Amino acid sequence: MKNLSRFNRARPFIGVVFLQVGLAGMDVLCKAALNQGMSNYVLVVYRHAVATLVMAPFAIILDKKVRPKMTVPILIKLLFLGLLEPVIDQNLYFIGMKYTTATFAAAMYNILPAITFLLAWMVRLEKVKLKSIRSQAKVVGTIATVAGAMVMTLIKGPIIELFRTGGAVHQHGSGIDIHHAIKGASLITVGCFSWACFIILQAITLKTYPAELSLTAWICLFGTVEGSVAALIMERGKPSVWSIHWDTKLMAIIYSGIVCSGLAYYIQGIIMKDRGPVFVSAFSPLCMVIVAIMSSFILGEQLFLGRMIGAIVVVVGLYLVIWGKSKDYNSTTPSDDEQTSPAEQTIDAGSKTQESFDHDVITVDEHDSRN
Repeated sequence: MKNLSRFNRARPFIGVVFLQVGLAGMDVLCKAALNQGMSNYVLVVYRHAVATLVMAPFAIILDKKVRPKMTVPILIKLLFLGLLEPVIDQNLYFIGMKYTTATFAAAMYNILPAITFLLAWMVRLEKVKLKSIRSQAKVVGTIATVAGAMVMTLIKGPIIELFRTGGAVHQHGSGIDIHHAIKGASLITVGCFSWACFIILQAITLKTYPAELSLTAWICLFGTVEGSVAALIMERGKPSVWSIHWDTKLMAIIYSGIVCSGLAYYIQGIIMKDRGPVFVSAFSPLCMVIVAIMSSFILGEQLFLGRMIGAIVVVVGLYLVIWGKSKDYNSTTPSDDEQTSPAEQTIDAGSKTQESFDHDVITVDEHDSRN
């Protein structure tokens, strides 16, 4: 029982680590596909088409008993979910990656926890009391995350080579100037905001549509349809961009569709129901570390000291946020930031009732023995 309890407590952490490892692989593969001339709009469409084909059968079979009826408010939320992350966020992210590198794009997404935290605070999914130490940690961590991302955007410094590569390979990183960095960072920042809105809206939608598999399938389906409209508009007159061959482009489509759309949306929804939207986004800096290592020797991208310093600041801010969130989750006293849940109150009331009953029995026994 103890091992099972430990596993249940560790499941959210295992889930978010899996998400970041999956996203790191997507960054490297998709950057390679984009370098080969693939359209980011077409990549988004094919990616979610694959995710829909994979997730829909599981949703139809496994969610049959738990799937609620479709209503107009739920349908509207699904349409927005299909637009926010699959279309707006991913296209802006891939365009920003074209201007920069996979490492830089992943590093910029370190501001996602900050944006998600602020949005969750605004819609009252996250409670903040400035007199509380853990709330102060979350606020300071949020500010540090944004500051670190700005340092990574504006400061380069000397090159740091994690792995020694040939001089010709470094052309991927050396062609990025400050203008491209700012342009790419701006696009990625807007994409971050869109993804944060997606996370918040997904958490809200799960309250009225608590079928994670079906929700994932719907998001991927609407993402495919809405992404197709965007791709047809942006790539009009270019039928050749839709051709796919057995190469890196196809690998990027299949991998990102199954792992980073299908499984990611599903796992993200499960974790969110337990720990909330801020916890899900708080681990995004882990993706940057993995991408930096992978792209250094796979894509030959350069890593600069300024961006490394910014990354350290971001990671410090991340752990401040996680510390504040963990205290919130472990808190059980009424004076803490979040009140005890109704289920916990019921258990506590039951425990107190049992204690009172035991006390009364002992009192009666003592009285009988005296008589």
